[in-house]
Amino acid sequence: MTTMTTRCPHCKSMNRIPTERVNEVATCGACKDRLLDGMPIEGTTDNFLTLLQGDKPVVVDFWAPWCNPCVGFAPVFEDVAKERDGNVRFVKIDTEAQQALAAQYRIRSIPTIMVFKNGQLADTINGALPKSQFDQWLNQALTK
Repeated sequence: MTTMTTRCPHCKSMNRIPTERVNEVATCGACKDRLLDGMPIEGTTDNFLTLLQGDKPVVVDFWAPWCNPCVGFAPVFEDVAKERDGNVRFVKIDTEAQQALAAQYRIRSIPTIMVFKNGQLADTINGALPKSQFDQWLNQALTK
């Protein structure tokens, strides 16, 4: 049985999830909150490919803690993640901590937002957007 490790978006504890159960409702072993929906998930080299293999579209925010537009966009990303809970999975990848993923996806500017459907890249946009524009772009990207 293979597993992926993910950090709880609520209490920040690490949790191991069997990869064949990534589409089920997973809960944190420590705080019992949901792990994979409702809030952005921390993407790492260990869990990212498994998250892309799930049955839900995945929206990825490539960001860095020193980037002011990234930090300003974070509440927008979280709000939209809460609103689309259960339908779309949201992932944040810190390009400083996950340099291999940033290189693999050729991230040249941040924030860069990517949408994946069935494990395949569907659309990309660079730069922080106001919530209404982000929602509009995301609606179009999810129909591709």
